[in-house]
Amino acid sequence: MKKYKYVPFANIVCYTIPVGSIVITNNPLVREKFQQNRRHTIEFLDTDYAGVLRAVRDKVHRGYALETHPLSGSVKPGETPYKTVIITGTAGGLDKKSLGIIEESILTCEKLKSSAGNIKWSEKMLADFQLIDYNLISDKEIGK
Repeated sequence: MKKYKYVPFANIVCYTIPVGSIVITNNPLVREKFQQNRRHTIEFLDTDYAGVLRAVRDKVHRGYALETHPLSGSVKPGETPYKTVIITGTAGGLDKKSLGIIEESILTCEKLKSSAGNIKWSEKMLADFQLIDYNLISDKEIGK
């Protein structure tokens, strides 16, 4: 269950990711920043965006649940090579809601990826995309 807390005077609701969550990513910056975080497990994958989603789907099939949406952020699949998804739980019963979301996300990713073609990213662009993906996750207060 997601736990929200109200921050007085700021009119901001913060979301804290549960201890023991699994962070699945292909983003080297996320791995670097959270590798020493002992509250969460980091699974770094040497794959593309779709590969991250497929790895998450495999975990959902084993009973884990999505904690963050696989298509979060305004950068679409095909427009960035990096993705980080957070899951919770343990292997066990199937979370049908998580399964539906991840399956639809994979279909969307494949559709958008094929329409984008094969893009050559500059090192600066890759660094920018890493930072965008990292900021989406760090805003979730990992480890705080």
